[in-house]
Amino acid sequence: MTTRSLEILADLIAFPTVSREQNRDLIDYLQRFLVGLGASLTLYPDRKGSKANLFATIGPLDRPGVMLSGHTDVVPVDGQSWNSDPFRLRQDNGNYYGRGAADMKGFLACALNAAERAAARRLTTPLHLAFSYDEEIGCVGVRSMIDGLALTQLRPLFCIIGEPTSMQVATGHKGKMALVAQCTGHAAHSALAPSGLNAIHLASDFITALRRRQSLIAETGRRDEAYEVPYSTIHVGVIQGGVALNIVPSDCRLDFEIRTLGDDNGAAILASIQQDADAIADAERGRFPAAAITLTQVNEYPGLAMPADDPAVAIAQSLAGANHLVKLAFGAEAGLFHQRLGIPTVVCGPGSMDQGHKPDEYVSAEQLGLCDRMLDRLLDQLA
Repeated sequence: MTTRSLEILADLIAFPTVSREQNRDLIDYLQRFLVGLGASLTLYPDRKGSKANLFATIGPLDRPGVMLSGHTDVVPVDGQSWNSDPFRLRQDNGNYYGRGAADMKGFLACALNAAERAAARRLTTPLHLAFSYDEEIGCVGVRSMIDGLALTQLRPLFCIIGEPTSMQVATGHKGKMALVAQCTGHAAHSALAPSGLNAIHLASDFITALRRRQSLIAETGRRDEAYEVPYSTIHVGVIQGGVALNIVPSDCRLDFEIRTLGDDNGAAILASIQQDADAIADAERGRFPAAAITLTQVNEYPGLAMPADDPAVAIAQSLAGANHLVKLAFGAEAGLFHQRLGIPTVVCGPGSMDQGHKPDEYVSAEQLGLCDRMLDRLLDQLA
């Protein structure tokens, strides 16, 4: 690991880029850093101007290059007990602690260090850098940058997303749909409960149906043993309903998600869930015409399913010195780059998600060193 990567990581950690906050201070830092290297820059701000994506190229602009990509936002530290300031890099026994150290400012630091070295060389193939916002809330921010890249004539040859994989090369990650189920019943006094339709009971019936669907998927659905959970999953995360104990509630809301294998059919799973919701509501409409379970999709990003024999995979393995391939339970922006732009994309970065999102998040010096060496090999090829 180079001292320079650590210096840059300390700078990046000091920006508290929690997704609910702005990231422009960090983006301004990146702009100054990259302008100083002579990079060509394109900014993709959000409508308020408080957040932005940044795309940069070092080297020739008339040909496609290799893209290193990562998100600038981090998850909150609220309610977590840290042993030090989460936004000040701390070293202890070969580990470097701070919010985002693993997920994923460690990779961003190594990428910027590589950019400095790239600027000092004569590249025949360019190095692209893509920095996004609001990945942690559903891969939301990167889409404007993808839309912008879709309008350009040149696309990167392939992309490495630096999510923490312990420097193993990942060819797959799960996709996700985030949904709301609004259950509508009929209010009544609880002393006359049978005269009403309890929306919480509707929600309970719907949850039972979701659990049946999950069991069916686990038993008979598509499987991929490369994943820690080798099938698509359905999960209810939030339930809200009721006003007072003596009122039969007329409304209840569920927030739930579907996480699919990279090559599974999420739309088909959702269609089966919609059938279940309709059947539950239809059974009540004879007495309560307004009975309903309405499903609304609030966000979606695709999974990644890169063929193991794609040349980009072999190149990434060679660069990382990785002997085997993995697939990731968590989501990433890789599926969007691959699906929307057709860019061969893998995920490989320093640290482990076992440390991400937790108090005292850290990345090890060993992992940062492996990432620096991977990017050294990449620069040799670009030159």
